[in-house]
Amino acid sequence: MRKKRNVFIESTFILIISGFFTKIIGFIIRIVYTRIIGPYGISLYSIAMPTYSLLLTIATLAIPISISKLVAEAKGRAIRILTSATLIILVINFFLILLTFLAADYIAINLLKEAQVAPILRAMALTLPFVSISSVLKGYFSGKQNLVPHATSNVIEQIIRLIIIVVVLPILMKKSVMLALIGFILLTIVSEISSIIVFFFFLPKKIHFKNYNILPSKAITKDILDISIPTVSGRIVGNIGYFFEPIIITQLLLISGYSNSFILSEYGAYNAYSLSLLTMPSFFVAAISTALLPEISKCSSRGNKSLVIKRIKQGLFFAFVIGFFFSTVIFIFRDHLLFMLYNTTHGSDYIKILAPFFVLFYLEGVLASSLQALGLAKVSMKISLWGVVVKLVTLAVFSLCHIGLYGLVISEIINIIFVVSSAFYQLKKAL
Repeated sequence: MRKKRNVFIESTFILIISGFFTKIIGFIIRIVYTRIIGPYGISLYSIAMPTYSLLLTIATLAIPISISKLVAEAKGRAIRILTSATLIILVINFFLILLTFLAADYIAINLLKEAQVAPILRAMALTLPFVSISSVLKGYFSGKQNLVPHATSNVIEQIIRLIIIVVVLPILMKKSVMLALIGFILLTIVSEISSIIVFFFFLPKKIHFKNYNILPSKAITKDILDISIPTVSGRIVGNIGYFFEPIIITQLLLISGYSNSFILSEYGAYNAYSLSLLTMPSFFVAAISTALLPEISKCSSRGNKSLVIKRIKQGLFFAFVIGFFFSTVIFIFRDHLLFMLYNTTHGSDYIKILAPFFVLFYLEGVLASSLQALGLAKVSMKISLWGVVVKLVTLAVFSLCHIGLYGLVISEIINIIFVVSSAFYQLKKAL
């Protein structure tokens, strides 16, 4: 019992410390690239991000969560689980890149109403395999409850990313904003490769590659997909909602009489400044959720219900305290923080409304990880589905009320309340 508790706390502590340093570097990266690329570049990037999030969700297929759970429960040889997952990932990514290259023009011109987004989407597609493989390796080490590789790779990846951005981005910006944006996106490939190399150093040294039992297994592949498909279904539903978000906003605000430049500017400010600032401290909760999933999976598989409940309560308590503290600080000092980080106060009014409700937002990760660890991924998917439906319907209604981007703010708040309350109810019911 003591050993389990120490492993959980130690894992969380390692991720929080590494997350802190990673986020500090991330702050610097965000300050540098937002000031170099400028408002127009940031707006284009923000418009493309919902599509990229959807692509990335499909590309990874929630397989990192599957690996973490299977490795933690010791269901098969860990290396064979890793190789089976990698094969699935590579096949999915190949077809996804092909599809994106074919559909980029249609998405940009017909759906997002901004032709300049097409090359950005193609550049984003090229990063998918590298991000996916890095995520698979993170899932493997998470299942082993060895978070040192995860922490080390995150820090090194961000340092390399910062160096390249500082050196390369100003040169590209002298050519054009579009070239700088594409360069910024493709730099992800270099930083992800560095992350993958770090993970390889931590893999077991005595792997016999000629041995048949490290090859992908049909049985293990089935186990992976049985967990990942319900899990990713929930994420895909969420990302489909995120994908349609700028489309609905653009179409309905244009109908309401707002200009395209206003929509682009305000949506860019909402995503790049307001939401980015509010979600910056989320690495604390991500650390808790990452450490919590294999711990609950292991305890649940051994029938230790009391420890499962204890871990979930600890996770929710820490997430609430962190969320309350940071939401309060961001609410009070929003103008100062925005100006310090982004050299603007654009988006401050959105933060003023959102911040009090983001206390609940910080609970989402812990609740979702707990449901997945208990084998309730389908329940989590249904919650995500209904959350997206509620958000898109309310977004459509409020976007026609001539209140600008505040329709999106209100729908975001409704979504947070609905998802958190539903997930809490289902978790309490399961326990």
